[in-house]
Amino acid sequence: MIEAKENIGIVSGGSKLIREPVIEIEHLFKAFGENKVLNDFDMKLYKGENLAVLGKSGSGKSVLIKLIIGLLQPDKGSIKVFGKSIPDLNHIELDKVRVKMGFLFQSNALYDSMSVRANLEFPLRVRHEKMKRKDVNDLVMEALTNVGLAHTVDMMPSELSGGMRKRIGLARTIILKPDIILYDEPTTGLDPITGNDISKLIVEVQKKYQTSSMLISHDMKNIQVTSNRIILLLNGRRYADGTYNELKKSEDPNVKQFFE
Repeated sequence: MIEAKENIGIVSGGSKLIREPVIEIEHLFKAFGENKVLNDFDMKLYKGENLAVLGKSGSGKSVLIKLIIGLLQPDKGSIKVFGKSIPDLNHIELDKVRVKMGFLFQSNALYDSMSVRANLEFPLRVRHEKMKRKDVNDLVMEALTNVGLAHTVDMMPSELSGGMRKRIGLARTIILKPDIILYDEPTTGLDPITGNDISKLIVEVQKKYQTSSMLISHDMKNIQVTSNRIILLLNGRRYADGTYNELKKSEDPNVKQFFE
């Protein structure tokens, strides 16, 4: 296995700084019938980093996200988010953890019958029922400004381009200021220029909000721009772990095929 360098830095005074994991997965197994999707998989997502999970279609990347947020139960193994064991949480406990997590779905998951404003207000109303109208409006406009689309606040999703809808989806994700964001194929279906804009926006969100993010993507350009580290998921395991440049230099054909 190709491993990343040890995640220890040096702070002023010469003391060691151990990076803090916000997601820890160990010995994770998940199968559907005879299909072993995850087979002794392990990973860590550290605070403040963008981690890309790379793998072929059907390799288990989307299953991994569903396990992390508790939509699926593992057959065996440990999944901890902020130190909480996800498989062991009840519905109320799980919901409290999910509040700290944001999701950008591949389809954007916008409500077509709602305006952009209403789409962004929805998660605020669900989480903060007594929030004042002015505070709601301020957060909506802040989120839209951060993705460069303040002028679309009263438009409908059908009036927006695919790239604009992706940006609105991201605005709705960051409006609750989550500690972790999970991106599911954030540039799928977008032209290269728009995809690059979304990639840059993901980096801007990381820097502004100090988020920890996991990106599921086939788009190597997106991964190159956004990721601090990459995990290659192969045969249900963490096959390789390193930066884009580290893995690009690999002569291992299982790794090299993604960079050709």
